[in-house]
Amino acid sequence: MEEHAEALEADLLRYYGVDLLDWHRETLSSRRLSVLVRHLPPDSAFVRAREGEAAEWGLTDHLLAAVVDHLAIANWMYASVNRDEYADPPEAPVPVPRPGAEAAEASGGQPDDPGPTVAELARFFG
Repeated sequence: MEEHAEALEADLLRYYGVDLLDWHRETLSSRRLSVLVRHLPPDSAFVRAREGEAAEWGLTDHLLAAVVDHLAIANWMYASVNRDEYADPPEAPVPVPRPGAEAAEASGGQPDDPGPTVAELARFFG
């Protein structure tokens, strides 16, 4: 979180009109700050800096990638079934790469981190 502090400060001002210094002035609670940070929109600078390319993919992008993958599999199956019996089988299609797929596989498919906790924010800003 420390490496993205400037993006966080800019996003708090942009989306909520909240100055990060309000936390130091004790007019913004740690709980409220945590809630605001967790619910920043996907196009925010902090989310993009933290999650990289994965933040740029929305539901539509994932659905389109799934459609492309299914179409490629259907075409591969059709070509496999209708090939000459002595011809080499066609190569299996490669799925469209999705952002964050490597991280999900490495963590055993666990969901991404939900964001900083109140304690993490207090330690960072304290």
